[in-house]
Amino acid sequence: MPPFLAYDDKGPETATARLPLVLVHGHPFDRTMWSPQVAEFSTGRRVIAPDLRGYGASPVTPGNVPLSRHARDIEDLLDLLGVDTFVLAGLSMGGQIAMECYARFGDRVRGLVLADTFPAPETPEGRRSRAAMADRLLAEGMRGYADEVLEKMVAPGADPGVKAHVHRMMTATSPQGAAASLRGRADRPDYRPLLTRVTAPALVVVGADDTYTPVSDAAAMHAALPDSRLHVVETAAHMPNLERPEDFNKALDLFLTTID
Repeated sequence: MPPFLAYDDKGPETATARLPLVLVHGHPFDRTMWSPQVAEFSTGRRVIAPDLRGYGASPVTPGNVPLSRHARDIEDLLDLLGVDTFVLAGLSMGGQIAMECYARFGDRVRGLVLADTFPAPETPEGRRSRAAMADRLLAEGMRGYADEVLEKMVAPGADPGVKAHVHRMMTATSPQGAAASLRGRADRPDYRPLLTRVTAPALVVVGADDTYTPVSDAAAMHAALPDSRLHVVETAAHMPNLERPEDFNKALDLFLTTID
């Protein structure tokens, strides 16, 4: 049976001793947000980057797609690809999906990377805001939203090519797919108790200028995780892996080396 998700699967054709790296993108992006990491790390290990349900080249499911559905999709894909154990990395919503994955099949996760994300459940105000945004995207499409949030997704001084890439990902996303994940994300559980039970080593990364998930959120996750390190990427906002890929990759490489 063909996989439900579109994905990149790069790396050595022969087996290596290095653990595969699985990369989960955020909202409203696609797997190309990980292009610098796929290029960097696939030279020596297998790197798998899927398009989540409703994003990129993956099929759209209208209505409500909870984080648990995204996690099951990733589990099914890894089963299909024969990937048993791996390092799991997610950014923003992708980080919350990574936490959901750990809750579901954490025995397979040998390392956990949480970038520009947070574990708390949605507030009542947040629920209303996400529902209103879902309605807006369905009515208006993605461009107006993309224009409004671009300067918060990336720091004002970001490379113009990076800005264009981020804006292009947002405007190419299906409004139906984005709305479904917004509604599902509003129903997410509280992952804070889970973090205290994570036995795998963890890396928490955050852009110093991120206003969506500030450094204080990252520091709180770092404090809750039993075995973690915290890395703050200077002059980056919500997309440090794209804004400052050298800095991000250096921190990730050091983390992967200690796990391997």
